[in-house]
Amino acid sequence: MTRQIIVGNWKMNGLSRDSQELVKAITSGLPANSADVVVCPPFTQLGLLTDALKPTPVKLGAQDCHQDVSGAHTGDISASMLADLGVSYVVLGHSERRQEHGELDETVREKAMAAAKAGLTPIVCIGETEEQRETGEHFDALGWQIKGSLPDGFNGILAYEPIWAIGTGLAATTDQIAETMKFLREELVRQFGEAGKVIKILYGGSVNAGNAATILPIPEVAGALVGGASLKADAFLSIVSAASAA
Repeated sequence: MTRQIIVGNWKMNGLSRDSQELVKAITSGLPANSADVVVCPPFTQLGLLTDALKPTPVKLGAQDCHQDVSGAHTGDISASMLADLGVSYVVLGHSERRQEHGELDETVREKAMAAAKAGLTPIVCIGETEEQRETGEHFDALGWQIKGSLPDGFNGILAYEPIWAIGTGLAATTDQIAETMKFLREELVRQFGEAGKVIKILYGGSVNAGNAATILPIPEVAGALVGGASLKADAFLSIVSAASAA
C-alpha cells in the first residue's frame, strides 16, 4: 500500500525562532512507520530549515515559484533557486494565489512545468467556490482546472481544496469528498490515460486533528494539504498519525 503524504502549508506565518521550534517538535514526534511529511514554510525560512531537516525524513517544500528560470521579475523566486536550496516540493495554484494575485490556470500550468524541469514535485491545487457547488457546476469547474492547470505528462500531485472550506473551519462532508475524489480520478484518467491512475490526490480545506481520521481513509485520498493545523505541532502530528494508520 502506498504511504500517504501530509503537507503542511504554513502560509505567511513564522519567524526564524518559531519555525525552528516547530520543525524540532514535528521531527521529534513523528510516529513509527510515519506517512511522508512535507513542510512548506515562507520563503524566508527555507534556507534556515534546509540543514535542520537534512537528518530527518521530513521534506522541505515551498509555497510558490515563478515560471521563468531567471530574469527581471522583482520579488519572485524560480524553481531552480528552490531546488538549489534543497527544496523538494512546491505548492502551486493555491486559491489564495489565484484570488489575491490573479493567477490563471495557464500560469499555474507553466509553473508546474518549470517545477518539474527543476526536479521539484509540483503540488497543484484546484477547488470550486461555494456558488459553483450550490449550482451544481463544481465538477465542470474542477474538470476545466485540471485541463488548464496540469501540463501534458504531469507526474506531480493534485490537491483538491474546496475554496469554501479553506480557513473556515468547515470541511467538506465525507460524502462530498468521496464523490469528488471519484470524479477527479475519472477525470485524470480521461485526460491523462494510464498515467492518470497513479497521480496522487490530496484533500485540503480545514483538515484538523479532529477530522483527519475520518477524511484520510476515504478512497482515492492519498493524504492532506494542511493549513492552520500545520502551525501547531500536536495537531499536525495527530494528522500525520491518522495518515500513517489510514
